[in-house]
Amino acid sequence: MNKSKRTSALLIASFIGLGLVLGRLVPELFIRADRSVPIVGWGAAVTLLLGAVILGCLAWSTWQSLHRENLRMTSDRGVMLLAVAKASAAAAALFAGGYGGYAVAYLDALDSPLGKDRVIHAGAAAVAGLLMMVAALLLERSLRLPGDSDETEGKTVPGATPA
Repeated sequence: MNKSKRTSALLIASFIGLGLVLGRLVPELFIRADRSVPIVGWGAAVTLLLGAVILGCLAWSTWQSLHRENLRMTSDRGVMLLAVAKASAAAAALFAGGYGGYAVAYLDALDSPLGKDRVIHAGAAAVAGLLMMVAALLLERSLRLPGDSDETEGKTVPGATPA
């Protein structure tokens, strides 16, 4: 059976970097197209924060079930939760970077009320995106079973019979 690899830090950093670049370019693209630049409201931050809470609750309950109570989980549920965790981590990293880049684009306009609102709202959404990413990574880590670590690959487990 093939083991799933953990989401790499390089992948997360790549999505955050891509989001930063795209978020930084959005205002300039709207200005060049003679359109008004969209205003980020509180809805983005609240939605990402809600996603972080849901993923955090899933991670906590999964960890409690698998590691403290030693309960079993069906393989279908485990694979579904792993897919949700990996996809959510990547998407949340992209959103965090995108909203962070948008906030950076307006750092020089902090003296204007609209610029200040854009930085605060986009910054809050970026922080909420980071929280969602952390919760998704915690969910992924909670699905690791004891003795299922990458460090034991190729090593003998005490008391195990060789195959």
